[in-house]
Amino acid sequence: MVWQAAREHRSHTGRLTMRVGFIGLGTMGNPMARNVVNGGYDLIVYNRTASKTAPFRHMGVPTASSPADLARQSDALIFMVTGPTDLLDLLQRPQGILEGLNPGTVVINMSTVSLDATRRAAALVEAAGGRFLDAPVSGSKVPAEQATLVILVGGDPALIDQMEPLLLTMGKKVVRCGAVPAGTAMKLMINLLLGTMMVDLAEALVFGSRLGLDMEAMLETIASGAMAAPLFALKGKAIAQGDYTKHFPVDLVFKDLNLVLTEAGSLGCPLPATAACREAYNAARAMGWGDEDMAAVFKVLDRLAGR
Repeated sequence: MVWQAAREHRSHTGRLTMRVGFIGLGTMGNPMARNVVNGGYDLIVYNRTASKTAPFRHMGVPTASSPADLARQSDALIFMVTGPTDLLDLLQRPQGILEGLNPGTVVINMSTVSLDATRRAAALVEAAGGRFLDAPVSGSKVPAEQATLVILVGGDPALIDQMEPLLLTMGKKVVRCGAVPAGTAMKLMINLLLGTMMVDLAEALVFGSRLGLDMEAMLETIASGAMAAPLFALKGKAIAQGDYTKHFPVDLVFKDLNLVLTEAGSLGCPLPATAACREAYNAARAMGWGDEDMAAVFKVLDRLAGR
């Protein structure tokens, strides 16, 4: 077993298990880490904002004193952090992950970062004797809570096989995307679609509202034909209720679309609709709605339409 290069642990049932280290306990990481525990794995956590570890301490989950301490005690490490800078900093800083990494430890990045940061992280981990999987997720807060995320994995197929039971404690499906950084590439592709679909829905609802159409009737029409989509149903209901509680916040959609456009620019791949949508989210940030759900882009367009 891949983790035997580090240490062997036995659960309360006496069976061999991994100790999983989890770093990043925010909107997504908190429920994902809980689901690792619910899946029967021994867990240890670390978070830069220490107060976010309190719920886990109350569950009896130990807390590491530093990223290096987390690495020393873990057979597999999961990152769920904000972006590329966070991932690389936590690996390389003094008392960072690389200082405590044991030979054979599997590092799984589930954060959404750039292709370059993914390649660099993989190279750093492998140079330190670890193994790396690129495994960002498709889904937001509720799927994270319900363990129904779709996990987009890039890496060695044999290593994916070994880690799949752990990954499936957090998601309903593992999609094998290819070699590192194919998981990240797939995540950027799907978030391009997600971000632009949300703006399309917002524009349609603003336009229909200016025509005098009833919101519920518009949503019923969308749901009844070829344009029906779970995203439209979920976000349409939120807009109708004026509920912009964050599930996938504007700030992170903006960050992801920036990553998409940077990669597209390096490839000479024009994405005019994506660039326009990125600026709609940028406007939401300028209006103070960056920490609200991505559906808040509706409020931007509604205001611009004079309503």
